[in-house]
Amino acid sequence: MGIVRHRSAVLLHAAILAVLGAGVASAEVAAPSIEGPITGGRGTPFVASTSFDLAQVGYIQEEFFISGTAAAYTSAGALTSDGMWTVTPAATAAYKTRLLVYRPASRTKFNGTVFVEWLNVSAGLDAAPDWTSAHTEMIRQGIAWVGVSAQRIGVEGGTPIIPGLPLLPLKTVDAARYGSLVHPGDSFSYDIFSQAGQAIRHPAGASPLGNLELKKLIGAGESQSAFRLVTYIDAVHPLARVYDGFLVHSRGTSGAALSEPPQSTIRAPRPTLIRSDLRVPVLTFETETDLFSLLQYYSDRQPDTDRFRLWEVPGTAHADTYSLVVGATDLGKSPAAAELLVTSKPIPGIIECGAPINSGPQHFVLDAAIDALDRWVRRGTLPRPAPRLEVTAGAAHSIVRDAHGNALGGIRTPQVDVPIATLSGEGQTGSLLCLLFGTTVPFDAATLASLYPDHRSYVSAYSRATRRAMRAGFILKHDAKLMRAAAAASAIGR
Repeated sequence: MGIVRHRSAVLLHAAILAVLGAGVASAEVAAPSIEGPITGGRGTPFVASTSFDLAQVGYIQEEFFISGTAAAYTSAGALTSDGMWTVTPAATAAYKTRLLVYRPASRTKFNGTVFVEWLNVSAGLDAAPDWTSAHTEMIRQGIAWVGVSAQRIGVEGGTPIIPGLPLLPLKTVDAARYGSLVHPGDSFSYDIFSQAGQAIRHPAGASPLGNLELKKLIGAGESQSAFRLVTYIDAVHPLARVYDGFLVHSRGTSGAALSEPPQSTIRAPRPTLIRSDLRVPVLTFETETDLFSLLQYYSDRQPDTDRFRLWEVPGTAHADTYSLVVGATDLGKSPAAAELLVTSKPIPGIIECGAPINSGPQHFVLDAAIDALDRWVRRGTLPRPAPRLEVTAGAAHSIVRDAHGNALGGIRTPQVDVPIATLSGEGQTGSLLCLLFGTTVPFDAATLASLYPDHRSYVSAYSRATRRAMRAGFILKHDAKLMRAAAAASAIGR
């Protein structure tokens, strides 16, 4: 009888979520004009993303322009840390920007979900860190991905967010292709992101999805884009209701400004929580670097609810060898994606750090997050609550580490439970950018010998840890197979 009641409660919860979370765009969101697929210029879209031919994995790439009038927003009162904001449209301006679409070529391969990524402009150009880090899982699931040039720097240029990196805006890189684009400023970025979702959900012109049938739309953003997504969720989503859920990846202690010059400056408070009255799911994904270091997310931790989940992952950094080196060419079939890569020069001549950067398991856990959020949005299946990273008590908080320097608590993976290196989100030297990349310190031969007297003992322990992570829902079966293959092929204990 108890089982029946439990199943009934689960089904009821799923039904309520489907109704309350339905992303039917409100009248607040204008339908932009759509132009495309775009050709011309250098013949291919410009973005920092994966570099393999999408046809190899049964996907196609197309680019579209959307245009219309976007609104900025204002607030009658100061924005509060609880995120329960009330904003109203303010100034308006004309805009024209681009959508970059990666989608299954076959209708039968599409699972109905579209992830819409707020393209990241921290490096002075449009980049797709969530697609780069999690594309193998999106492709396995048949998820479509759309990147939105939501911010001015990516389109027009401007003041670099990270000093020392060259600006590569679309209109400079390929004037023939992108010369007609117009971005009025980041105060309008939130409504542009809403209208991008509206263009996918209810296209006024050629559909960016071709003949694919949309079921669910999920907004995503990493790092600086995650800051903006926090502000979007708290301020604009209650008006727009375009998206069915959100992935907030590697955010810091505040949202981005709601409005900025030349409009009135309206800053988000520190901390900024995700508002508690949402009707759609939000999964926040944090690395070690994000908790303290430059980003200070720790003060924004909040309890899990039936609309909010927080995943904190030990052994990981804000960016790492996968997102900077391996991910661009990974087709999801090679154990190399699970191997320890030791390099202090992820992009020689451009990014060179003082120590080897992090080579942790972030991308594998992010795959599980994509899967969990997709099932949560589509079926109402709540992800299992995740343990938090252990933090010292007192005023000067820090991450608690074991005898080898690896973090305790959080989502456990074989890389930290059966370690062959100290994997940290902290401790890097060099440029401001390098401070986000964490460190990898391989164990010396004596330490490895004391932990793993032979190869079999290492592989056995690694396999057990992988099974634990799978049962907990934080590593997926396909990735677990790659991880075990990498361990079996390693020289540890030989």
